[in-house]
Amino acid sequence: MKLKSHPEDFRVEEITEVKPTRGQFSLYRLDKCGIGTPEAMQYILHKWQISRKDISYGGMKDRHADTTQYLTIFRGPHSGLTERSFQLEYLGQHTHPFHAKDIAANRFEICLRQIAPEKRESLTRRCHLIQKTGVVNYFDDQRFGSIGFCGEIIGVPWCLGNYERALYLAMAEPNIHDRPREKEQKQILRDYWGDWLKCKALLDRSHRRSVVTYLCDHATDFKRAVALIRQDLRGIYVSAFQSWVWNRWLSKLIEQSVGESDLEYLESACGRLAIPTIAPSMQIGGRSLDRLDLPLPSARQHEWPAGTLETLEDVLKPLQMDVRQMRLKYPRDTFFSRGFRSAWLIAQGMTFEWAEDSLNPGSDSLRLCFVLPRGAYATMVVRYLFNEALDLDADEGSDDIDSFETPPEEME
Repeated sequence: MKLKSHPEDFRVEEITEVKPTRGQFSLYRLDKCGIGTPEAMQYILHKWQISRKDISYGGMKDRHADTTQYLTIFRGPHSGLTERSFQLEYLGQHTHPFHAKDIAANRFEICLRQIAPEKRESLTRRCHLIQKTGVVNYFDDQRFGSIGFCGEIIGVPWCLGNYERALYLAMAEPNIHDRPREKEQKQILRDYWGDWLKCKALLDRSHRRSVVTYLCDHATDFKRAVALIRQDLRGIYVSAFQSWVWNRWLSKLIEQSVGESDLEYLESACGRLAIPTIAPSMQIGGRSLDRLDLPLPSARQHEWPAGTLETLEDVLKPLQMDVRQMRLKYPRDTFFSRGFRSAWLIAQGMTFEWAEDSLNPGSDSLRLCFVLPRGAYATMVVRYLFNEALDLDADEGSDDIDSFETPPEEME
């Protein structure tokens, strides 16, 4: 199966109730294809000479997709912008900056290609099952792009006060998403870690080198150096850790509630994730799985669904942590989100249609259309359908400290 053979094969559109009214924030609609959200935003910032703090948007949209999203710019131009890969349309003014909470849902249209014709019958049954019952609402692998080859999560040493290790993982650990230049820059840091003058001399001018410049004068002050990493990237690292724990927690709860014969597993950046093959009526924390909302785990959360906290602590034990340690002592501007996430996901209005694959003679294509709530992953629907890994870009970007990223969604 092939996903995103062309950007047009993956179409996503934000659905929002935000409408132009009046105010100091200019509201825009961004239609793009073949370019990621960070790259498009960076171009807009440069073209209009806008400060990073003045631009606000709700979601990251893949570069390998045809997407529509919304953004605001504080006192932005009352005009649009057209470039080769995107079109920015000015809609009017608004009273507040556009944030993730302003996205009601996302509408998806996905074309899956290179499917063997003999799989049509079984996949049709699987589509009907998804229409009827839905899927587990895991965070998908795009969420964990900051996890490097060593498999360590940046948030773990950070919470435990090992700031040097957290800084190393953020700045030097190789990652599957690294572009060639990024690989070179990280290799310099690995080769000369601790020799900050040497690192500074060899690194390109960048935010990374700014952190190293501080270490040239404060060689072992890794605590302060972590705080010098861009705030949005720090938020991404924390969000990845919290999401990783949430996934492992939900998977373990499902395993404890469902017999092995009624389970299958998805391989993921979080390890194997349990998927029930029966209707989601099993009881977890006093509620059926399809009605369960699990809190985002952190020391900020004090109330837990009945019978679930012990399982959460079991997930954290291999990390030599407990839930009370899921907090950041420094810096104060970075913290774990509070909120709840539904354990089960329904693809609203899901339809599917088979056709011959126009790009791959002898194969079939399958077109899926559905609407998902904010924060849900369309790729989880695809992965559940085929139960196989997908080659995906990280929605956190390539962990490139020089690129423009968006803060993770606050779920409070």
